[in-house]
Amino acid sequence: MENKYKFVKIVVFTPETHADAVRKALGKAGAGKIGNYSFCSFSAKGKGRFLPKKGAKPAIGRAGKLEQVFEERIEARCERSKLKKVLRAIKKVHPYEEIAMDIYPLETAI
Repeated sequence: MENKYKFVKIVVFTPETHADAVRKALGKAGAGKIGNYSFCSFSAKGKGRFLPKKGAKPAIGRAGKLEQVFEERIEARCERSKLKKVLRAIKKVHPYEEIAMDIYPLETAI
């Protein structure tokens, strides 16, 4: 059975310091294409919070201490067929040991 969702929305949270690198990686890997446009994305800034547990190797902060980081939420549409390539590209440039990311199936609007 063919998957009815040709596109997905990738949402990834990254420190502000790495937002441009993540957006560039998304676009180069094929995410963010809408019609005759490429590298399309949306970003919103906020504050991420986390508590690294014993054994964690956080890029920011240290195990056992609650941390707050100014982050960007980056959203981009992606063809499902390019998803694995895009995820590999994100992992190459993202600084976190565990990346906060969501992937949503998208209905075709038109």
